[in-house]
Formats: sequence, structure tokens, C-alpha cells
Amino acid sequence: MSTPSLRQLEQRDNFVSRHIASDGAGYDLREEADMLAAVGADSLESLTSEIVPADILRDAFLSFGEATPEAEALARLKSVAAQNKVFKSYIGLGYHDVIMPPVILRNVLENPGWYTAYTPYQPEIAQGRLEALLNFQQMIIDFTGMELANASLLDEGTAAAEAMAMAKRSVRKNKSNTFYVDELCLPQTIDVVRTRAEAFGWDIIVGPAEKAADHDVFGALFQYPGRQGEITDFTDVISALHEKNALAAVASDLMALIKIKAPGEMGADIVLGNAQHFGVPMGFGGPHAAFFATRDAYKRSIPGRIIGVSIDAQGNQALRMALQTREQHIRREKANSNICTAQVLLANLSSFYAVYHGPTGLKTIANRIHRLTDILAAGLKSKNVELLNTTWFDTLTIKVGNREDVLKRAADREVNLRDDKALGLGNDTLGVTLGEKTTASDVAELFDIFLGADHGLDVYDLDEVVVKAGSDSVPAGLQRLTAFLEHPTFNKYHTEHEMLRYMKRLESKDLAMNHSMITLGSCTMKLNATTEMIPVTWPEFSNIHPFAPKDQTPGYEQLVSELDGYLRDITGFDAICMQPNSGAQGEYAGLLAIKKYHESRGEGHRNVCLIPRSAHGTNPASAQMASMRVVVTECDEQGNVDFDDLKKKAEELSDQLSCLMLTYPSTHGVYEKGVKEICDLIHQHGGQVYMDGANLNAQVGVTQPAFIGADVSHMNLHKTFAIPHGGGGPGMGPIGVAAHLAPFVANHSVRPIDDASKGNGAVSAAPYGSTSILTISWMYITLMGGKGLRTATQNALLKANYLAKRLSAHYPILYSGQNGRVAHECIVDLRPIKAETGITEVDIAKRLMDYGFHAPTMSFPVAGTFMIEPTESESKAEIDRFADAMIAIKAEIDAVQNGVLDAENNPLKNAPHTAAVVTGEWERPYSRELAAFPVKELGAHKFWPTVGRIDDVYGDRNLICSCPAIENYED
Repeated sequence: MSTPSLRQLEQRDNFVSRHIASDGAGYDLREEADMLAAVGADSLESLTSEIVPADILRDAFLSFGEATPEAEALARLKSVAAQNKVFKSYIGLGYHDVIMPPVILRNVLENPGWYTAYTPYQPEIAQGRLEALLNFQQMIIDFTGMELANASLLDEGTAAAEAMAMAKRSVRKNKSNTFYVDELCLPQTIDVVRTRAEAFGWDIIVGPAEKAADHDVFGALFQYPGRQGEITDFTDVISALHEKNALAAVASDLMALIKIKAPGEMGADIVLGNAQHFGVPMGFGGPHAAFFATRDAYKRSIPGRIIGVSIDAQGNQALRMALQTREQHIRREKANSNICTAQVLLANLSSFYAVYHGPTGLKTIANRIHRLTDILAAGLKSKNVELLNTTWFDTLTIKVGNREDVLKRAADREVNLRDDKALGLGNDTLGVTLGEKTTASDVAELFDIFLGADHGLDVYDLDEVVVKAGSDSVPAGLQRLTAFLEHPTFNKYHTEHEMLRYMKRLESKDLAMNHSMITLGSCTMKLNATTEMIPVTWPEFSNIHPFAPKDQTPGYEQLVSELDGYLRDITGFDAICMQPNSGAQGEYAGLLAIKKYHESRGEGHRNVCLIPRSAHGTNPASAQMASMRVVVTECDEQGNVDFDDLKKKAEELSDQLSCLMLTYPSTHGVYEKGVKEICDLIHQHGGQVYMDGANLNAQVGVTQPAFIGADVSHMNLHKTFAIPHGGGGPGMGPIGVAAHLAPFVANHSVRPIDDASKGNGAVSAAPYGSTSILTISWMYITLMGGKGLRTATQNALLKANYLAKRLSAHYPILYSGQNGRVAHECIVDLRPIKAETGITEVDIAKRLMDYGFHAPTMSFPVAGTFMIEPTESESKAEIDRFADAMIAIKAEIDAVQNGVLDAENNPLKNAPHTAAVVTGEWERPYSRELAAFPVKELGAHKFWPTVGRIDDVYGDRNLICSCPAIENYED
């Protein structure tokens, strides 16, 4: 045996072997050889050449170096983070410096049991996060005074844009195309709303709130409290809007709503905002959970996901996603929105914050913030400093004669005030927004900043004056009188032990990737390495306001720049727009760039978007948001784009053709031949090619969207580049574009990005979207290096083909590409089983839970199928374990077909089996052991679903989207 060299002992590529798993012991070439032998291939390179068409396959081309050891990558990013200056922030504008309770930080945000779960499409093994989301909905309902809330949206600006769109589709007798926006709305919200309205061809009027009903509008948006801090009663203007058959949306703040009247009591139809104030760090813009609440009358029009209460097969309470669960796949361009990923992890963090503090604790925090603001106002007014607002909760807008002196004193003390002139807000006033972290000594420091030395003010003396005089900064008619958070869940977990155990109980109900692989096709549930997650909570990244001055954020600028370079190298595009904060937002942003490009050439009439029938449902929904006309193209019997049909429609619609939306490899799990010809065809007819990046994990390092011929593509950083799914968000969907589209991507009005797109509107509230989680993708790419990324892609192909080979003896593989190979995923056809035995894809999905697995993607893109994607991160042992489960289930199906098991009363139809069912009275014609322990390997590692099969029909017919009585939670 030869002595290893020092380079070998340094193990600089050790992370690559950890990421590309094999028997849990790192990358093992012997296992690679075993899998290659099983699929009949000689090497990874030869297998890749069999799978990827020769005209798009590239030799190794990534230029950004070798793999980096974990400790070295962390140290490098730490040096980048250290360049940021973490000033005390009083900027406000919808972002607040908060305290995340450590018990929540360590046990939820930093816990893979929470952050590696998927969207709860299989609710029987997702009851924990569903309960946390139901708590979130109840919290929002209580604070807003509305009847219904969803389970989060992407950010406040997006929520406002969705409110506008919902208003338009809800007042169909109102023919106006104009939406009114309160001039004191947050500037980034106005920016996002303008962009959305422009795409729809609607007009925006920005003006004083009280003038909204003076115009012919279909709706209006108000800010409460306003940008400058004032608290306004909108009751009369909302009533006037209703008389004109227009809807009223109110953007608000959860912490403020503890003290001020609920917008629902003013007659608001929609209430929205950012839940960041409840314990989620600013993170230079995100991720944060937006909230969105409305009246029951509009429940069929609400965007996003809603958690509802139903019952299981035993009649017990069970939670599930209700109504619009998969609306993009079903309604496509008629969907309410393109929202697919929301912000589940962040919504859960905010809901746990409310549970931990409870109503009494939250009142104390809000009263402290308000009292300190009253004290600050009293002290400034005592020194004849002019305040522009006479009412407030936490924000003062201040007129000073010595503005530059004040700003210098603030900078010297590492304090950020809201500088309205620098932020482009039209005047030279300064603003101060206090928060949960603000102390009496901070207020004393603010006196020093605004008044200079020797002002003679004492915070506690002023407190006595304020208390004695009484506060009128919240007008009597706008003080909150209604109770909130009365449900027992918000009133019993206020000690750390109780909170810790409550969160652990919920976590234990959910199957995440810390238990077993999740083979969801098109979702790329790969390893979210702990090393990649660590920097997210570093204060140099998490405690920075998105509108902090640029000289304080050079670390973030370097992070974004380096990630930009990585992504350009990977995709082949000339420019990257980092702003979209979900894949669907990336689609929308990319299509807007195409739309603006055509308009710049005098071809604004090009509005037809060709979309293959196999496309993800968000594609047509996003096209509709860009005011494009969707024309569906057919697929052939092999699942490929029908080139003849595409050519025919491209020729017929040539003068109107805007673009083609194409997923590659296809949603059918194959690399289609002729994809370059498809791109050339579209270009010949003046169109652009939008490549959906859902399957980019099969391209990285072996080909590139731009090399194939795409003009724009989004990248799901929460799939391909290791950001975890968080149980349904966060995500990031930056877009890469060819040079001719670069001037047309999103930018930002408050903090402009200095590139070719400067002056364009925003699609997300923050300039770089959910910026703090970009650290995860930077870490992933840095750790892997160019060679490691190519090897990861090749392993994703190998493992998908290995799994397809194992399953093909028992289930038909619906589609394959050249040489009979699949790409990084495969589709198992379950329709013959249903036809022959009555066992459905749902039965098999639920039975997999008894084996300890989450089901693959079900009935997409083909009804009655599973789409299975193992990813490069799963070991051969884990893939075999999943394959063994599927094969064992096929044996059970055969037993049904052969009459050994009853056609209706069998383990598949009755799945999943809970512990209560298995240990209770047993009268089923199969054994308890077969029900719960169908393979001996489960043993002590058995995962027990906590509810039986959920009755979806009951849930939709009896829609309940708030917390049920506490007795219903008892075991």
C-alpha cells in the first residue's frame, strides 16, 4: 500500500465526498463502480455522454477553482462578513432590529428537523409545521381583525402587489384600471406595486390617503402606521371606496397592532404586512414572512397557501393545506397568483415568537417601544425640535436645522437614522424608528445625537413626566380595545422548558431529511450542509438593514458580486439579477425583462408565450402576470416537445411571438434531443427563450442554459444550490440573462443597484431579495469547486438511473431519453396498477409513510405517476432502502391483485397506520406487523405518522383556517 502524499492528507476536497454521499461515509469510488455496473456504464464520463446530447454536452469548463475545506471556507466568508459595519439601526421603513429568543434560534432556525422539510403536500407526516402555520394564521387573524389569513407570502411589497391583483379580480363590476396608493406607503412597496401594475397595464395614482375615493379606482392601498409614523383612521375613506365598489387594502405592522385599532375594524378588505418584527432578523432584506388577511367572502381569491382543519380516517382532527394547494397545476394561467414557495420557516419563527411571549409579553414589548418613543418625542419637543407627525407608535419624523451635524454625530456613534434625502424620499427630514432592542440608554444617546452635549435631559425623569401627563400619541379612537391571542396555545408555553418541549413535540410529528431521503422530483431535496447554514445567523449578515448606507455593507456587496460571478460561470449568461426571492418570482422577473426588451424595439405587440403542456404550473401563471397570452404546445408520445406542433404555432404566431418557456431537462425527466433547434426556431421568429431552472441540477458543470440557446433562466437556489426548503420556503430565484436583456431586469428605487438596469422597478421589497441566505449558496459553490459541482451533477444522473434500473423490474418507467437513459429524475407510471387493482398513486404515497418515507412528486407532470429524484447527496444504501420499500409495496399490490389481500381493506387503502390504530382494537384482515413494520429494518427507527389518512373533501366543505379548541390537540 503506497504512502499518501501531503496533498492527499490535506483532504481539500473532503466536503465533496461528504456531499456526494455513499453509505454515509463520504464519496466512495467502489460504490460508484457498483452503481455504474448496475446501469451498464463504464465511468461517470461515459454515462454522462450517453445521457446528455452531444451537441450540448461540454467538457469540464467551470473556472472558479478547486474545492475548499469547510473550515477554510467559513474563515474566508467570515473575513467577508467582517467588512460589514453593524450599526444600530433606527431606519425603520418596515425593517426592525429584533431579538430572536435563543430557544427558537437554536431549536427551529438552526434545526434541520425544521429547515430540511418540504412543503406539506403530504400532511399526515407534516402535522407539526402545519400546526405552527395554523398558529401563524390565527395570530394574523387576531391582530388584523380579519376573518381569514394565509400561511405567508414572500415579502410586504409582493403582498401589496397581490392585494392589488386580488382587488381587481374581486370587483368585476368595477371597470376601472386604476389603483390608488397612499403616498405614505413604504417606498419599496410602491416600487413593487408600480412594477406589477405596469405589467398588467393598470394605472397607479400616488397621493394623500384621504383623496383615494375622489378617483375612479378599483382599489386602494394605505399604510398604517404611515411611513413617517403617523396613525390615521381610514374608516371614512374605506367606506367611500366601498360605495364605489372598490376594495381597500391596509399595510400594517404586527407590533404596532398590539397598541392600535385593527384595520378590520375600519372596514379594510385586505390587511397585509411583514411579520419580521416578530423575532426575525433583518438579514439585509430577508427572508421574512409577509402576512395577508382578508374577509371570508374572498377566500377563493386569496393568493398563496392556506392551512385548514379537517379530520382523518379515524375522525380525529388533522391539519392540511386547503383550497389552493396545487392551484397553479390545476388552473395554470387562471390561477390567483404564481406563488408556489412562500416563507414557511419564517412564518413559523414569527408564530413561535408570539407563542413564547404570549399576549402579556407582547404587550410589554410594545408598551416599552411606545413609551420610549413618547419619551424621545417629549425630550425633543422640550428643546423646540420640530416633529412632523403628531401621532405615533414607534416612529418619529424630525425636522432639524443642523442636519449634517446630526448625521455626523450619529455616524460617529455607529447609529443609522432614516435619512429621507439620501433615501430619495423627497425632503431633508430625519426619521427614528425604535424597536425591541431599544433601551433607555439608547434614547439618551439619541438625545446626544440630535441635541449635542449638555442637553440636560434624563430619560427616567422624562418618563415620570410622560406618565403623569398621559400619552395621546395614539389617538383615543385608534387605541386597540379588542383582545388578541386568547387561544390556549398562546398562553401556556412561556417558560423555556415548556416552549422547548412544545416545539420538540411539533418537530417530532414531521418527516424531514434528518430522518430519511425525500425523493420529490423537480424539487432537488439535496443535502443542506450544516457548514453552509452557519453564516446565516452571524450578526454581520443578520443584523443589517437593507437600506443601510453602502459604505457599511462592502461585505454584502462582495458576497453578491462573487456569487454573481459563480452563477454567470455556471449558466453562461452575461448578467445576473439577484432580486427575485422565489423561483416563481424569477419566472415573473425574466418574463418582464423579455416584455420590456420587445417594447424597447417597438415590438410591444409581441405577447404570445408558448408553453409545452408538460410545464410546471407556475409557468403559465407567471406569463399571465406579465400580460402574456399563453399558447400551449403539445408533447409527443415519448414526452418530448412536439417539434412539429411547436414549429406550426411559432410560424402561425410569428409576428406576435414573445417567448417560449422551456424546462430543461424536461419535466418528464429526460434530456430532449434537438433543444438547440428548438431555441433556434424561436429566435428565427423574433422570440426569446426562457429556460425554467427547475432542473438546473442536471446541467451544472456539464452544459449551460446560455450554451443551449436560452436568453434568460432562473436559478432555484433552494434546489440546485443547497438553500433548504424550510417546509415551504424560503427560496431564491435569481435570473441570468443574455447581454441584450441586462438593461431590462429589476432594480430598486430606494437602494439602486449600479448596473445597466438602473432606473427599472423592483419585483421584490429588498434590492437583493432574501439576501442573508445567499451565504448558503456561496458556501455550497465555494466548498464544492468547479470539479466538485460537475461530479455532483454526474452523480445525480448516475443515482437517478440506478434507481430507475432497480424500479423498472417492478414498475414501468414512463419516459427515457437517448440510449434508454433518464436524466436526474424518472417518472414511474402507476396508472396500470390503478386500472388492474384499484390501488391508486395516493394509496402508494400514503403507504410509503409506513415505510418511513415521504412520497415522490405525485401526479405531476403526468396524472397517476410518481416523479422521483434521488439527488447526488443520497447514498447507495439509502437509495436501496427506498427502492426496497417501493418493491415491497409492489408485492403488496400483487397480493391485492391475487386476492391474498382484500381489495378494499388492505394496508395500502388504510395507510398510513398510526400508533393509536396499531395498538388499538384490531379487526383488519392483515397483521399489525404488516401494517406498521412491513420491513424489519424499521425497528427502533420507525417514524409514526400522528394522524391517519386525511379527508380532503371534508376539509374543503368545512373550511376552518384558525386554531380549533385546545382539546382537539390532546393525544
